[in-house]
Amino acid sequence: MKWMKFKIKTVTEAEDIIISALYDIGLEGAQIEDKVPLTALEKEQMFVDILPQGPQDDGIAYLSFFVEEAGEEAPDCECRKLILNGETVTDQEILEGIERELEELRAFMEIGEGSVTVEETEDLDWINNWKQYFHQFTIDDVLVIPSWEEVQTQDQDKMVLHIDPGTAFGTGMHDTTQLCIRALRRFVTPRTELLDVGTGSGILAILALMFGARGAVGTDLDPCAVDAVRQNKQANNIPGDAFRLLIGNIITEKEIQDEVGYERYDIVTANILAPVLTALTPVIVHHLKKGGIYITSGIIDDKEQTVVEAIKAAGLSVLEINRQGEWVSVVARKDD
Repeated sequence: MKWMKFKIKTVTEAEDIIISALYDIGLEGAQIEDKVPLTALEKEQMFVDILPQGPQDDGIAYLSFFVEEAGEEAPDCECRKLILNGETVTDQEILEGIERELEELRAFMEIGEGSVTVEETEDLDWINNWKQYFHQFTIDDVLVIPSWEEVQTQDQDKMVLHIDPGTAFGTGMHDTTQLCIRALRRFVTPRTELLDVGTGSGILAILALMFGARGAVGTDLDPCAVDAVRQNKQANNIPGDAFRLLIGNIITEKEIQDEVGYERYDIVTANILAPVLTALTPVIVHHLKKGGIYITSGIIDDKEQTVVEAIKAAGLSVLEINRQGEWVSVVARKDD
């Protein structure tokens, strides 16, 4: 089996946002090459204490995405047919999608050169290669652990979240997710009904239920979320009716808004990029109960004020602003 490799030259500050943006067109499992030194947490996850002195960080990053070949050329062109999320597309269609997403990102942030190269590469076992790098870690008193590892004696008293990487969605390691998790821990009660917009793998909704929430609804644009949520619910013994998933765009689709329901939720979480949050906020306010809590994250630090202004413009009161690394979470309330 062969794969086509789409390699983007960008800057390190844009890595996370480009990866998130390209999830929207079905690209997943990014390979990141940069010269940023590992953090203490990353060294711990890789069982590395001391690394050899590496080259100085030059701010340049390369992001590579791999798409399986269908094994035949497309008719009427020199394109190659590829399999992306179960559908047949051409390498040219994917390239055009990447370039379109990059141009949209240029409008509000620096992405550097933003060039894309395409080449063929040999078969690799991407899912199992994750096992070399992803190991169990903790978020305060929550242990996040993949299926191939066992809970250690010293972690027996922790709450355990079972998550495997290798899907289109995150594992909870990212700063933005951890900011949301900590906010949920503070605000979830046994009466909480949660709405998680852009639920992805369902981590936030699943943890809210583990923290004691009564029920959860998630929405996502990506049909891949169906399998990811189903698998993670099963892995964590979440009853089927406790967490319901809807595929669609709650910002623009009235039928999704109606099915989600109005003034029903004690907490809404949205771990999404700032431009999406500004469009989402005036919509989501109608789904919150009076006194409900709105937890946002995915906000790069220089977009904090933009999101705060959108939240205030929607009539919500900002309760707290929390930061981790270069990322920001804004927590607000819908006044009674």
